[in-house]
Amino acid sequence: MKRAATLSALVCLLAVTAAAPASPDAGRGKDRHHGSLLDSVPKTGILKVCTTGDYRPFTHLDPADGTYSGVDIKMAEDLAKSLEAKPTYVATTWANLTKDVAAGRCDIAVGGVSITLPRARQVYFSEPTREDGKTPIIRCADKEKFGEGTLKDIDKTGTTVIVNPGGTNEQFARAHIKQATIKQHPENTTIFQEIIEGRADVMMTDASETRYQAKIHPELCSLHPEKPFTFSEKAYALPRGDEEFKEYVDQFTHLATHDGTYAEYEAEWMGTPSGS
Repeated sequence: MKRAATLSALVCLLAVTAAAPASPDAGRGKDRHHGSLLDSVPKTGILKVCTTGDYRPFTHLDPADGTYSGVDIKMAEDLAKSLEAKPTYVATTWANLTKDVAAGRCDIAVGGVSITLPRARQVYFSEPTREDGKTPIIRCADKEKFGEGTLKDIDKTGTTVIVNPGGTNEQFARAHIKQATIKQHPENTTIFQEIIEGRADVMMTDASETRYQAKIHPELCSLHPEKPFTFSEKAYALPRGDEEFKEYVDQFTHLATHDGTYAEYEAEWMGTPSGS
């Protein structure tokens, strides 16, 4: 009798379970590709790329014809090609770059983007493309004035430190400069001319940028770019939640930074191999 009652109860339980509505996660594995940029980009043939266009050697917008160039622009073109698509560039600013990615205005953001924890709360980051860090750039004529180029040498009354708004350069300067004057300049494309013409004395930016600017402006000298004040890495910003697209961009970046592709693009602009 007890056995019969137990079997009867089990049959009833199975019947109820079968009639119950499916779990929201049920069948998700069958449709795991739904919504991934890894599939939608090849279908549309367009990869939307956010970039500031004001940070050579990584991204540069030519105001004359509206075309973009730079190390990361070349990488974006290669990424799009690998997805059977073409890049469409979406203009952004440093203050809005990760917001634009998070809001879906673009599929990826490129152009010397540094990985930071506040940014990582809004977007995913790909595998890094290179190591970098903040270092000073000054007029070569002022080398003796700034000695070894330490923060103590720079942070003095009478020195003007220039920053571009909204990015990690401004954050670093405001966190460490207490005595010198901080001057904000709205255009990153002309900011180094301010130093050349004496309207500012120092800019602290990524070592890669100081090397490039010293190369094209003989009046400027990068101080200890091989030993920057900080450690950072550059990468590409991606929408949160799209794991498959992130994995693909990671693999793309890993291959390009290990087979000589990225180093070749960087050498075209900087005359130095990646990571030097």
